[in-house]
Amino acid sequence: MKESAGKILIIVQNLPVPFDRRVWLESKTLTAHGYKVSVISPKSKEYAKSREVIDDIAIYRYRIPFDAESKLSYVAEFLYAWLATAWLSLRVLVREGFDVVHACNPPDTYFLLGMIYRLLGKTFVYDHHDLSPEMFQAKFSRRHRRLTRMLLALERMTFRTAKIVISTNDSYREVAIRRGGKKPQDVYVVRTGPDIKNLILRVPDPALKQGRRFLVCYLGEMCPQDGVDYLLRAIHHLSHHYRRQDVFYALIGGGPAVPKLKELCTAMHLDDRVIFTGRLPDDQVCRYLSTADVCVDPDPWSEWADQSTMNKILEYMAFAKPIVAFDLKEARNTAQRAALFAKPNDVTMFSEKVNFLLNSPALRKEMGEFGRKRIIRELSWEYSIANLLAAYNRVFDNQTAPALQPAVEDKRLIRPAEIDLKHATMHV
Repeated sequence: MKESAGKILIIVQNLPVPFDRRVWLESKTLTAHGYKVSVISPKSKEYAKSREVIDDIAIYRYRIPFDAESKLSYVAEFLYAWLATAWLSLRVLVREGFDVVHACNPPDTYFLLGMIYRLLGKTFVYDHHDLSPEMFQAKFSRRHRRLTRMLLALERMTFRTAKIVISTNDSYREVAIRRGGKKPQDVYVVRTGPDIKNLILRVPDPALKQGRRFLVCYLGEMCPQDGVDYLLRAIHHLSHHYRRQDVFYALIGGGPAVPKLKELCTAMHLDDRVIFTGRLPDDQVCRYLSTADVCVDPDPWSEWADQSTMNKILEYMAFAKPIVAFDLKEARNTAQRAALFAKPNDVTMFSEKVNFLLNSPALRKEMGEFGRKRIIRELSWEYSIANLLAAYNRVFDNQTAPALQPAVEDKRLIRPAEIDLKHATMHV
């Protein structure tokens, strides 16, 4: 592709960049194919610089001075972040320039910025990460009709403003067409597949098990809707009903729910077997997931969770780990035979499935091998590149999308001393 294929400004509010894996993969892929990419994101403790350039991608960051917990504080956070982003977008326009505003939700408020820049000839692209109305209901448990209607209106305006929509799975694509009124040819599915070049299997580290026989891992953000409280209740049931004293649990990630989750953990007397690691660098994440015996996704049922693809499941599969999850539509579509599924929100059944897997080494191995092969053959990031580039060919009205070959397994990623998946036999 020619050197200056186009200039893109990516806006994300949910996570800092490059910590946000999806945004970072998109940014690196577009840069590698000739686009000039700039990103605006919030700051974090790990990524506190206001501006830096990584891999030729200019990253501008702003600080959010408080953690939102109530409905009013979420509104305040969205307003503050919008104003900070609008200001930084002017700096990007002057210093880097851009032809496209590529906005990632939540929230669904950046269509206003897209409309403003459309007056200057810029194109607006909607990267649909979350179902904001459904996620709001999942966070606050009760239906708030006025706020839900407002969120639906914001989502509708975002769809209408966008020239194209990039959806994370087929369920979201259906929402874009049915609820957003988009034409099917204007909606591209770009899954957040893991980058297997960076998620490398390592030799298991027994020290991470803290003297116990097994390690169970959770990886991801910890917000009220993510179900980590369900996981803690399942751990309590495993410890007392099944009398499992041989398991250590690593909960990897940050988020606004962490303080309350730690309080719950202490109240349940689980502090001796549960660690909250906080956010970890990739190398540490690889160590934990390579050592884990079972990985878990405790997202409870909600309309949001049922239709959303959780990145943690894909990353567990990349490390050949068997999974326990609640039986949600997209979780099942993604993991298939790599997971055991419990009745939604049933903590007792969830703990039963974990206990069963801990007692079934052959099944754990078979499920892990199936998941790893599915990532390598179907779901890694390499399989999302063609659709992302096709979407941007549409944005810039190019006639043809670049022809890309499907990814093939990189044998360097699997070392015989660690795990032999190449010669594994699958039992169907």
